Amino acid sequence: MTTKLLDEQMWLDISGTALRVILIAVGAYILTRVMRVIIRKSFSVRLRGPIKTNGRRHQTLSKLLENIVTYVIGFMALVAILAAFSVNISGIIAGAGVVGLAVGFGAQNLVRDVITGFFIIFEDQFSVGDYVRINQAEGTVQEIGLRTTKVQAWTGEIFIFPNGSVTEVVNFSLHNSIAVVDLSVSHDSDLVKVERLILEFLETVQPMYEEVVSPAELLGVQNMTATEVVMRLTAETLPMQHFAVARRMRRDLKEFLDQRGVELPYPRMVVMHREPGDPAVMNANK
Repeated sequence: MTTKLLDEQMWLDISGTALRVILIAVGAYILTRVMRVIIRKSFSVRLRGPIKTNGRRHQTLSKLLENIVTYVIGFMALVAILAAFSVNISGIIAGAGVVGLAVGFGAQNLVRDVITGFFIIFEDQFSVGDYVRINQAEGTVQEIGLRTTKVQAWTGEIFIFPNGSVTEVVNFSLHNSIAVVDLSVSHDSDLVKVERLILEFLETVQPMYEEVVSPAELLGVQNMTATEVVMRLTAETLPMQHFAVARRMRRDLKEFLDQRGVELPYPRMVVMHREPGDPAVMNANK
């Protein structure tokens, strides 16, 4: 026993193996950090380029590639460390392939979720930060993983569902939105004057609201009822800004028309008073 402990060659072998393991671990760590920095820099350069791109999609892809690089380099480092200990790597890889095949047959839903997750990201169906409706879930995408997706509703609840169950997606953040405002005016109002005032107001909408990307429009009379005439206004806004713009337009338009004497419809009650000697009253009493 003492002879083995004093064996110089054994200690040289142990020292060499330990040194190789340390070098492999340090090299894997440095390579991982360098690759992650390269991925981030590559996406940041594309975002600063002259061609406008989807920043949220780049953020999603950047995180996904960073995770993939970390897993791949970690696996390669593990295999190299096992090889440093003279472990039969070919047998382990062959065994891992057989186990992976068995797991693949037994976890078809998991494989489907992962494949669907890849297609969701690379086809840019939706990205982190988009406002979407997926199946019965509607809200802002918080996280896209290879297996699951998380969507937060505006009331705070989080929907978590496997990517394989995504059968229908409505993405509200890909293109600009349209703010729609219906204005009700009284039948007694001069429609020509009202239209002229509305057009005057609409000229101030784009300079006043930074979310509006094109001049607002008056479409005309949308509906007529027994008590009011409904006129429709529209304005093109940045994605998902149409609700806020429509609320502000209603408030500002109301103040604008009030200052210019335009009467908006409101419920009225007509009271008719007749004297006892009125012929209509006498005929009603017969």
